[in-house]
Amino acid sequence: MGAALRSGIIGTGFIGEVHAHAVRAAGGTVSAVAGRTTASAERAAPALGALHAAASPEALIERDDIDVVHICTPNATHAQYTKLAIAAGKAVVCEKPLATSVEDAAELADLARRHRSVAAVPFVYRFYPAVREARDLARRGDAGRLWLLHGSYLQDWLASPQATNWRVDPARGGASRAFADIGVHWCDLMEFVTGQRITRLVASTSQAFPERSGEGGPSPVTTEDGASVLFETDQGAAGSVVVSQVTPGRKNRLWFSFDGTEASLSFDQEQPDTLWLGRTAAATRVAVGPDTLTTQAGRRYARLPAGHPHGYQDSFNAFVADVYDAVRGGAPDGLPTFADGLRAAQLTQALIDSAQGGGWVSVPAYDKVSTII
Repeated sequence: MGAALRSGIIGTGFIGEVHAHAVRAAGGTVSAVAGRTTASAERAAPALGALHAAASPEALIERDDIDVVHICTPNATHAQYTKLAIAAGKAVVCEKPLATSVEDAAELADLARRHRSVAAVPFVYRFYPAVREARDLARRGDAGRLWLLHGSYLQDWLASPQATNWRVDPARGGASRAFADIGVHWCDLMEFVTGQRITRLVASTSQAFPERSGEGGPSPVTTEDGASVLFETDQGAAGSVVVSQVTPGRKNRLWFSFDGTEASLSFDQEQPDTLWLGRTAAATRVAVGPDTLTTQAGRRYARLPAGHPHGYQDSFNAFVADVYDAVRGGAPDGLPTFADGLRAAQLTQALIDSAQGGGWVSVPAYDKVSTII
């Protein structure tokens, strides 16, 4: 492989464009794009900056001018395309959820290990400089013992009975919607920052709109609009998270507060230019910038001066840059792999089991083996 990695993007929607921008920012080339049809790929190619439109996802995976396959399709198709890409010897970036079942996610994680593949899942909130700063402060012990871990992830893009897309259909999106789509982001971030693992949880799910309008008129909804989760960790902490895709006015508010015996660490994705650091004597909003953050990891991802917010696309760019570093033989710290995708699938299944059974459910131990060899 040359210095400029060549990528293929399967999927022509919003997230495909985000991937394409990140590929170019990392110095890569979008060699080809594939959609549901050849015509959809041809329409999307100019917007994604792709050199070619592939006839199908399978045809894209088999191309010789592609080193990394980015899978940005409906959830139920992730497993089949990922298997083909790994078998073809490609590095893979698969959108979350990695798969719609624990069994498929475990198979993909094992497949990536056996093929020694670079295989990553875009848990991109790890790549905010404020988050890296919080992680290093927690590791350093600045907050003391973290004992209360709480927060929320709230959106409003489905806050209407007329708002719908493929994610509402469990056949395409999976049995869980709000938690599998955004709740796993929060859980990944909590475990990444604190180093603690959820060992058991109890959950309830609810629907703001039991019916949604589709092409055939109103139809029943079987996936959740929101969820509330209580959990315990392997280090004795208690926690909670509220997830919603129907909270008016909240566009993409991922918020956490990780409370320790010495300090609390809080981050709000809708206000990403500060990290809130609370102590009994005073609370401080630490500005995000290479000259204002105090830890090496925080400064590494702070590419802009303080006062110039680092946003979602910047974090996605940093994630893809680290993936491509791994493809070239590097070992970037904190890269989310298929092991983390499997972890998300296990947490999602625990939520489903708890919501259906009404009690506490144990979560399997985290598989710490990276899929990057």
